[in-house]
Amino acid sequence: MPYKANEPRRHKIPKARYKIENWAEYDAALRQRGSLTVWVTPEVIAAWAPATTGRRGRSRDYSDVAIEAGLMLRLAFGRPWRQTEGMLGSIMDLLGLDLPVPDHTTFSRRSADLGVATALKKASGPVHVVIDSTGLKVFGSGEWLHEKHGGKSRRSWRKLHLAVDPDSGEILASELTTTDDGDASLVGPLLDQIDYPISSVFADSAYDGEPIYRSVAGHTPDAAVIIPSRSSAVPSDTAETAPTQRDRHIEIIGERGRLGWQRAVNYGKRSLAEVAMFRYKKMIGRSIHARTLPTQKTEVKVSCKVINIMTGLGMPVSRRIA
Repeated sequence: MPYKANEPRRHKIPKARYKIENWAEYDAALRQRGSLTVWVTPEVIAAWAPATTGRRGRSRDYSDVAIEAGLMLRLAFGRPWRQTEGMLGSIMDLLGLDLPVPDHTTFSRRSADLGVATALKKASGPVHVVIDSTGLKVFGSGEWLHEKHGGKSRRSWRKLHLAVDPDSGEILASELTTTDDGDASLVGPLLDQIDYPISSVFADSAYDGEPIYRSVAGHTPDAAVIIPSRSSAVPSDTAETAPTQRDRHIEIIGERGRLGWQRAVNYGKRSLAEVAMFRYKKMIGRSIHARTLPTQKTEVKVSCKVINIMTGLGMPVSRRIA
């Protein structure tokens, strides 16, 4: 039956309502995100042109710092390379700095092997980690053009894998892969980017499996793994004598149901990964502009760094109300 025909008999679930407790602070952070305050430190001015290496051949005119600055401006303001070149030149003129600005072709070429770009947020102690993935479109001709003219479509998808700190909302690690790579296979590479111990790891049932538990234990042996088991999951052979974390999850779900298990382990933190995905697509966009996979990985790394800077200005602290 159509949805509208069943609408009067559907079980109504009221929409959850939340109240922001630090509205004054969060309101100031939102205004600060829109303020245009630009400064260039003496260290950046000194490092704008790379030091001579003494090797044969012409040295580069611009350091990786200059390329990263342009890439961050491009992603933060959503501008093409030519407009980014003009924006950076205008900023240099307004600040009265006699620094050369790379042209758009240099930006495009050098961003493929940018080495200083990183999205990691260095934690100061044990952290909670929420892992999830989402899809990003590769910029190019769309499905309509492919259907009209035929041929091979240029538009494809990439998978963005994020490890997020649910307490601060900052991105701890990121990986960009093709759609052929599974979500579970990226847990190890994501955790390898986190230098500090992990208190707990949250993920959805797509990550359920002993390999995930082994990857987490290899990073921090006593870390808690909060992943709901699949409906077809069965306890291990040692569940009676030496139950694993996964065995205990299966047991609690069998006794209390999935909602009871979620309340027992505070599984609600996992939804904050969806918030991080939403912030990425609202601030940066749903598409990747770079053409090759190495350049796309650099673009995503710098995008996550931009989001962490925005997040550092302030985030809402909310509580659920009846």
